[in-house]
Amino acid sequence: MATATAKTETTTDRRAANGKRPQQRRAHRSYLSYIDKSREYYAAQGYPQPYQWSYHQEVPFAPLRTSLSRSTVGLVTTSFFRAGNEPAGVPPVRPKQPYAARCDDALGGLYNNDLFWDKDNTHTEDLDSYLPVNRLREFAAEGRIGAMSERFYGVPTDYSHRRTQRNDAPRIEAWMREDGVDVALLVPL
Repeated sequence: MATATAKTETTTDRRAANGKRPQQRRAHRSYLSYIDKSREYYAAQGYPQPYQWSYHQEVPFAPLRTSLSRSTVGLVTTSFFRAGNEPAGVPPVRPKQPYAARCDDALGGLYNNDLFWDKDNTHTEDLDSYLPVNRLREFAAEGRIGAMSERFYGVPTDYSHRRTQRNDAPRIEAWMREDGVDVALLVPL
């Protein structure tokens, strides 16, 4: 009995001396698993197949053709306008569809309470925390980027990878090409 107590005290003293806890194995993850949360969410919505993260063997990224200081930057968000407050040319919120809207139309904020994010520890009262329109305009004025696109682009968070890849992404890309965008900044919420 005395030996066990002495051993425990030694372990405690050693931990205090180096400031670290002893290594322990865990039977569960000690971090938030977004894939598990996504699977649970979509299963609760009645989707029959478990959610799978998108995976690409070949990544469709390309190096910049010009310097960032000469490039036009476009923003892509998963936030939408509040139902009934969509500006002209933006489809109604339901069902969610990709859209392109003038950046000035978003200055009053976008609706995103239907999306999943850590609402206990953060908020979306600051537009630039999830759609940095003002910061990019400042960067353009400073010469850090060439320009910011006059429009930003919204894409729904969708369970269907196929629909995202075949419909939504090409539509967003077409609008960006139309607007002369060189760099896409993805700011999903």
